[in-house]
Amino acid sequence: MKVILASDHGGVNIRKEIASLLEEMNIEFEDMGCNCEGSVDYPDYAIPAAERVANGEFERGIVVCGTGIGISISANKVKGVRCALAHDVFSAKMCRQHNNANMLALGERVIGSGLARELAKTFLESEFEGGRHENRVNKITAYEDK
Repeated sequence: MKVILASDHGGVNIRKEIASLLEEMNIEFEDMGCNCEGSVDYPDYAIPAAERVANGEFERGIVVCGTGIGISISANKVKGVRCALAHDVFSAKMCRQHNNANMLALGERVIGSGLARELAKTFLESEFEGGRHENRVNKITAYEDK
């Protein structure tokens, strides 16, 4: 599995925690940044990361901003991306099992680094169940293809 990471200024610390987790899990990844102290715009990081997931260069992506909201909205504008915002383990698991989410959004100002690591690990280790859920995901894809 290959994973892409990105954040704005509000998600730098958790993004670095996730990078450390990926190293521990021996998962190949690329960290797109930001590596900045000043304010930046989350779409400038979310959209390029999402495009690289959508084009198949990366199987999954994890993006972080202050709340996770703006960065998830931005990522979801890219055709083929299903980015789920999760602040609890159940949601991180279900977004994979039922929704086949290929990106996870986290909010650094909402959760701590320990929970962020647990959410990312759950997201990465959970698999899509298919079955009745596949029809639902296919309906999303069909709408995107209009």
